[in-house]
Amino acid sequence: MNPFSRHPLARCTVFTAILLGGLAACHKNDASAEQANSKLNDVAQQAGQKLDQAASYVGQQTDAARATVQQNFATAASDASNPAGTVKIDPSQLASTAQANLHDAASATNAALARAASTTGAGLETAGRKLQQWSNDSASNAAAASGDSSAEQKQMDK
Repeated sequence: MNPFSRHPLARCTVFTAILLGGLAACHKNDASAEQANSKLNDVAQQAGQKLDQAASYVGQQTDAARATVQQNFATAASDASNPAGTVKIDPSQLASTAQANLHDAASATNAALARAASTTGAGLETAGRKLQQWSNDSASNAAAASGDSSAEQKQMDK
C-alpha cells in the first residue's frame, strides 16, 4: 500500500516542503510578475486610447451625416416653397402615352389569340382525321368479320 498513508508525520512533512517550495518560487518570480503587470497596464492603456480614437471617429462621422441630412432637409423645404421647382405633368401627353400603351397591349393580345386559335384549329383538324381513319378501320374490320361469318355459315349449310 501507500507508505504515506501509514505515517501522517511524513505526509505533513512532504506537504510542508512542497508548500515552502511553491512560496519560494513565487517570491523569486515577483520581479517578473511586476514586469508582466506593467506590460498588461501598457496594453490596457493602448487599447483605451484606440477605443477613444474609434469613438471620436464615429462621433465625427455622425456629426457629418447629421449636417448633411439637415442641409438636404433645408433644400427640400426651399424647393417645396418654390413652385417653379416642382414637377409638371401635361394631361394631354399623359393621355396619349396611355392610349399608345393600351393600343400596343391590344395588338399583342390579338396576336396571341390568333396564334391560339390557329393552334387549336390545327389540333382539331388532326383529331378529325384520326377519328375518320378510326371509323373507316372499324367499318372495314366489321365488314371483314361479317364476311368471315357468312363464309362459315355457307360451310355449315353444306
